[in-house]
Amino acid sequence: MSGEGVEGSRRVGPHRVAVLVRDGVLPMELGLVHQLFGNARSPRGARLYELTTCALTPGKIRTDADFPVHAEHGPEAVAAADTVIVPASHEQDESLAPGTLPQGLAAALDSASGARIASICTGAFVLAAAGLLDGRRATTHWLSTDLFARTFPAVAVDPDVLYVDEGQVLTSAGEAAGIDLCLHMIRGDHGAAVAAEVARRTVVPPHREGGQAQYIRRPVAEPRLTSTGRAREWAQERLEEPLTLAGMAEQESMSVRTFSRRFREETGLTPMQWLTQRRVDRARELLEETDRTVDRIAAEAGFGTGASLRQHFQAGLGVSPGAYRMTFRGTRGSD
Repeated sequence: MSGEGVEGSRRVGPHRVAVLVRDGVLPMELGLVHQLFGNARSPRGARLYELTTCALTPGKIRTDADFPVHAEHGPEAVAAADTVIVPASHEQDESLAPGTLPQGLAAALDSASGARIASICTGAFVLAAAGLLDGRRATTHWLSTDLFARTFPAVAVDPDVLYVDEGQVLTSAGEAAGIDLCLHMIRGDHGAAVAAEVARRTVVPPHREGGQAQYIRRPVAEPRLTSTGRAREWAQERLEEPLTLAGMAEQESMSVRTFSRRFREETGLTPMQWLTQRRVDRARELLEETDRTVDRIAAEAGFGTGASLRQHFQAGLGVSPGAYRMTFRGTRGSD
């Protein structure tokens, strides 16, 4: 965890994020990083992140649109950063291979020793060419995953996810998946409540798990089909109840089979996977914001027992509920 007044491995104060841009950068990717991290605030309203856009050579940077951006800072910002984010450059990325990374770019990434490094979309080609992904799982835009896998055989490419978190190195799929990755990092740094508030400010979904499918063949229901959104809203309001697949299907007047198929077409998840994620989200909020016992939180989130909550927390987050509470509230609670 890093943030205002918290001493991390690199500095005290707001977490420094350097966004390293190159000619051909996608404006949406650059903008979403600034919008999301820039909206993260402490309970007192202080900014939790300090953002800097930088380039190997400061000045005008071409974008893939009909306007440039201006980067005032050079690669020294990468060396000073706690997190470095590399957006895509469609005119450069897919030509990269092992050993072909330009010397200046390689030196800049080498200077970020100890920092968290993340890529958006085909920015993963840069991280792979730098050797940062060797022996690790990674992802990129689904249209580029085959080329990525052929070009970098030392990387375990997962083509079917929104993002991959390998600790100090993270990768995401196409542009919009960068939103999910940024919220994931904010959530990991400062908790679900801060990330949810950032999502509310920017009017985006607060949480999509990294393992959710990045390519959904029918992301929006066809007009002739009935959406499953009503069932999701109904379930979200009743997480503490013993919800069933049949009960959710009934809200849409569908058979279980039809409902399950359309639910997955629209969300990339099964109904029960989606429900478990929402319950984990609810438990995280209660652990951060209340002093309730783990057993009571388990009941309110719909897990029934503390043992079930601990199992799902460990499986999904790799920590116990008590350890999670300690991280974000600094108070000791029973696991």
